[in-house]
Amino acid sequence: MQQNTKYRYFLKLAYNGANYSGWQIQSNAPSIQETVNSAISTILQVDINVVGCGRTDTGVHAKEFYAHFDLNTDISSNRKEIIKRLNHFLPKDISIFDIIPINKEAHARFDAVSRSYQYIISNRKDPFYKDFSYYVHNNLNIDIMNKTASLLLDYTDFTSFSKLHTQVKTNNCKIMKAYWEEIDHLLIFSITADRFLRNMVRAIVGTLLDVGRGKKSIEEFKKIIESKNRSNAGYSVPPQGLFLTNIEYPTNIFPTIHS
Repeated sequence: MQQNTKYRYFLKLAYNGANYSGWQIQSNAPSIQETVNSAISTILQVDINVVGCGRTDTGVHAKEFYAHFDLNTDISSNRKEIIKRLNHFLPKDISIFDIIPINKEAHARFDAVSRSYQYIISNRKDPFYKDFSYYVHNNLNIDIMNKTASLLLDYTDFTSFSKLHTQVKTNNCKIMKAYWEEIDHLLIFSITADRFLRNMVRAIVGTLLDVGRGKKSIEEFKKIIESKNRSNAGYSVPPQGLFLTNIEYPTNIFPTIHS
């Protein structure tokens, strides 16, 4: 942040990640961050770099995402007009919901206390979900998958579900919720944690599907976690079924979201 910056804002947005290489700016591929930077810099006529609440991989979607940016001017009274202009300028697969004034110390990534994802599986061929779900035609044992998913809450080291050779200080995460539910022909996996590793949710889902198909047992799932070895876990399911759905922040920095 520049020393003379006076104001910080949160962007609340959503995006369809199908046409992007993920949130993070890439040197040779389109990203959400780059697209939002360009739009907001153009609208506000100042060079802006938005800082996201995390990273989503190529093809992954976000129903709720937050990013912060800094300005030397107060735009609080003009937020609705700026949001309208941003949505007109941005492509159809990115939407800005709100611009929220916050204190200058608040950080979209580091102040988030939890993140929630959903992974959507369709058990029948559905043209309306082909871009937003993973079609699985096998019969799955949902009860066993739910019992197995509950084991995730007993562990903190998820190296077995992390993409290899990532530059993170720890593979520890605190998972608060992990469960499956059936809604019509959709099978939805919901998971909430304080943080996630790269590829973690997709690797967990792929391994739980192996359990649901009877290829792995609950005991084998436990051993996979305890092995801390990615090669022992199942495959990573495709990205189009994965959605970031919720980010929680402390109420003292984000009162408008919790009012």
